[in-house]
Amino acid sequence: MAGIENLAKMPDLRKRILISIALIAVYRIGVFVPCPGIDVQALSVFFKMAQNTIFGVFNLFSGGALERFSIFSLGIMPYISASIILQLLTVVVPHLEQLSKEGELGRKKITQYTRYGTILLCMIQGYGISVGLESIQAPGGGSVVMNPGIHFRLMTMITLATGTAFIMWLGEQISERGIGNGISLIIYAGIAAGIPGGFMNSIQYVQSGEWSVIKLLFIWGFMVAAVAFIIYMETAQRRIPVQYARRIVGRKMMGGQATHLPLKINTSGVIPPIFASSLIMFPATIATFITIPFLADVQGALNPQSAMYNVIFVGLIVFFAFFYTAIVFKPHEIAENMKKWGGFVPGIRPGENTSSYIDHVLGRITFGGAIYLSAVCVLPAVLYAKANVPFYFGGTSLLILIGVALDTVQQIESHMLTKNYEGFMKNTRLKGRRG
Repeated sequence: MAGIENLAKMPDLRKRILISIALIAVYRIGVFVPCPGIDVQALSVFFKMAQNTIFGVFNLFSGGALERFSIFSLGIMPYISASIILQLLTVVVPHLEQLSKEGELGRKKITQYTRYGTILLCMIQGYGISVGLESIQAPGGGSVVMNPGIHFRLMTMITLATGTAFIMWLGEQISERGIGNGISLIIYAGIAAGIPGGFMNSIQYVQSGEWSVIKLLFIWGFMVAAVAFIIYMETAQRRIPVQYARRIVGRKMMGGQATHLPLKINTSGVIPPIFASSLIMFPATIATFITIPFLADVQGALNPQSAMYNVIFVGLIVFFAFFYTAIVFKPHEIAENMKKWGGFVPGIRPGENTSSYIDHVLGRITFGGAIYLSAVCVLPAVLYAKANVPFYFGGTSLLILIGVALDTVQQIESHMLTKNYEGFMKNTRLKGRRG
């Protein structure tokens, strides 16, 4: 309780936390605002039957907005897809590569391109969804769309694109004025909103006789063990020993201390599963709503219960684990900085040899981290096949919830350190991600 009381005494931090909570509350309110022209009750029946399909995954990341066909139905995933495309293009397009090296101004320009790409993807997805909705049959017959036609399609495209743009703005405001990464917290809020309903459904399974009490306790115990394992892996490090040579600065002898370079097992965090899910859901969503034989085959192949889906999912996770690590971690720069300040890895020559050694170690632990991410993220398919466990108990959702929570706690801790709350931090230390 002392820690919470001290947090409340920090005006700036308290203000940031309240802003984050308020903006997330605005997002959750928007999830319940339906798009016009839809029979919401008929559509909810359709989504209940499609819970364990690609719709279940998409509905998970949208926080239940797609099931209600709200103004936030597309969620933040188009923005993430556009970010992936821009990051990939940065590697192959010289202009974008040059912008990425121009500091804050270049990053702002790339962010602007990402916003344009987001709106374009929203318009494409909005059109595909509107066409598909017109073909969905209501339980009593007829379409779930009240007035099908070009006007409904245009209205849906504009409404969904505007909703995603507003979510994008909310995420940026949380990152700038609140605490934590805004986009990640919005995804976190959407997933966390389904947890109470998930536990209630599991209890209903026991009451209806589908599950035994022992099975329920086993699943909950397995969940606790999975959470502990994810926390352990998210905070795990490979520490490379670093020695600094003694040097004279003025009349004082400086250096000579031994330290270490911490390399996280999972440097990329929750980015790979989020990016992989976003890339898979985009074509799968279009394939679901547009009736073309080829796209129907794509839809069947990208069903979350199919082997093809899991193979592609794992492949994308491994790719983005290495890709994102290569973007955020620069062994050459670290080796040069160590050499500049007289640091070296025992037994390794400073400079290029140190860079190659760090890169070699980083590649090995990144491979292990990618395997860990893949194993956790394919957990839903295994649980559903063996125990009929719904998606809100899935590995991807657990990974995002824990990863975002750890990152947010670490940002809170860093904020307190910058405000010189040393006395408080000695008594109550919040443990986030190390490194």
